[in-house]
Amino acid sequence: MAKPLIVILTGAGMSEESGLSTFRGADGLWEGHEITEVASPEGWRANPKLVNTFYNARRKQLFEVKPNNGHMDLAQLEKDFDVKIITQNVDDLHERAGSRNILHLHGELRKVRNQRGDGVRPWDKDLDLSDLGDDGLPLRPHIVWFGEDVAAIPTAIEWTRKADYFVVIGTSLQVYPAANLIYYTASHTEHILIDPYPPEHLTIPRLTVYPMKACEGIQEWVNQLKKTK
Repeated sequence: MAKPLIVILTGAGMSEESGLSTFRGADGLWEGHEITEVASPEGWRANPKLVNTFYNARRKQLFEVKPNNGHMDLAQLEKDFDVKIITQNVDDLHERAGSRNILHLHGELRKVRNQRGDGVRPWDKDLDLSDLGDDGLPLRPHIVWFGEDVAAIPTAIEWTRKADYFVVIGTSLQVYPAANLIYYTASHTEHILIDPYPPEHLTIPRLTVYPMKACEGIQEWVNQLKKTK
């Protein structure tokens, strides 16, 4: 008998309890920068050195943190369920926790690529403009910037349509197109939302809300899930 399919959408709140910055402050700036300066094709063309400096710092920070209990709990679910994780995060904490089926919507900090979009390769050191791709141009971070297509969305939709459980963790569903995924679920899907500031606009059937941070909310939900097994 096939295991029930749990599809999980994670956002910045998933990694925050590991000590990773959520980038965007209350003033709307990303580490003191306008978003367009460090997270757009226009920003890259205007000042690629600044963009590399920004992501080099984020990459270094990644090696200073570990998966939190929430990451570990999600990985443990694979013993009893078919689990697929769709993440808006660019870190690798789900991978390091042991989760095996992960789709990165917005790219990955530990990878770079050619400017034309292919030639993706692992990258753990600082990226410099002297690091060239096979197109002869400087390599760029493997990050989906504002204004760029989210190429992984069709796969995310395909996973979501098959979900028995669709779980949203650590995101207030304000970043599109990821925020629309919850509307692609099947008629039988159970929906779970774990976030300290859940959106009020959701009109989704069979929705259970845990208004708390990721680690605590995941533990509460998993405990309930075990009772229904």
